[in-house]
Amino acid sequence: MMESLIREWDGETVIVHYDRPTGAWIFIAIHSTRLGPAAGGTRMKSYHDVEAALQDALRLSAGMTYKFAVPGIPFGGGKAVIAIPSEFDKQSCPAILRRHGALIQQLGGLFFTGPDFGTTSEDMDIIAETGAPYIFSRTLAAGGSGSPGPFTALGVFTGIQTVCEHLFGDMTLKSRRVLVQGTGSVGGALIDHLGAAGAKVMFSDVDEGAIRHFRDEFELKFVPAEAVYRTECDIFAPCALGAVLNADTIPQLKCRAVAGGANNQLADPENAKHLLDRGILYAPDYVINVGGAMAILGMETQGWARDQAEKEVAENVPRVLRQVFELAATEGITTEAAARRIAEERLSAGM
Repeated sequence: MMESLIREWDGETVIVHYDRPTGAWIFIAIHSTRLGPAAGGTRMKSYHDVEAALQDALRLSAGMTYKFAVPGIPFGGGKAVIAIPSEFDKQSCPAILRRHGALIQQLGGLFFTGPDFGTTSEDMDIIAETGAPYIFSRTLAAGGSGSPGPFTALGVFTGIQTVCEHLFGDMTLKSRRVLVQGTGSVGGALIDHLGAAGAKVMFSDVDEGAIRHFRDEFELKFVPAEAVYRTECDIFAPCALGAVLNADTIPQLKCRAVAGGANNQLADPENAKHLLDRGILYAPDYVINVGGAMAILGMETQGWARDQAEKEVAENVPRVLRQVFELAATEGITTEAAARRIAEERLSAGM
């Protein structure tokens, strides 16, 4: 199965490492270096099998290629996955992170990494002990730029504004019903932006602490996980894990648009056509969730100040998303196909 996944993949290189002390597998997928060295987060979680972990790394790395190519960021796409066993001892986490950093160091600049699902800026500090200088988003105390989550949330927020502009004629979010799925570093910050803009925010999460926080302290409407896809709203914003848009969920959707921060929201590229057929506008995830990567890379490789990074994100996401919507309408194609065409043209041009 692993062999067939790699054979059918259209990327460049896969590094496979078995971490004997913990029983974890580490995959570093280098999808493309056509625009520059590969970059992507390190995801750490338990999977039901090793093949699923590899498949996640391969798909996520391809998404990073498009994420960088659409706005013209000079990096290629990559992703690291640390697939930990279900009985993983958390006390062994620092050691495996250091071994992961040593593996990245051995690649000599082929791959740069930062936080992703299951890892934090504090984890990047540990990885950097053996992996520097190829580690982004370390804590401010360690000389890094901190978490990319707030910048990702800002990009998603401006993307939602642009979706409203396309659907309703202006970017205002006042009284628009937005359902945020997942209230982590991106979803939680997005909720803050939406609330400040006057949106009617609903949320869904499976963490009891998060539910109490947003339901009881913020007095937001909580939507149970099993009711998310059939809840009426203007904008559905997936901000948890991917593959939430599939043959089972799309027929249930009662929204005008999907615009969220999660990676790989489409279980299959064909699902973009299913959304179009239902009259649901889709903002491609790698177009509007680029803010974290754009800001961190800008601050750590180009010397941007934090306010400049925020300005770049807030201006870039709407501009590119408008291009995607215009191309999709002109060519009669899905927004996913339009975004990929823009990315592939830039990849072909090497710019």
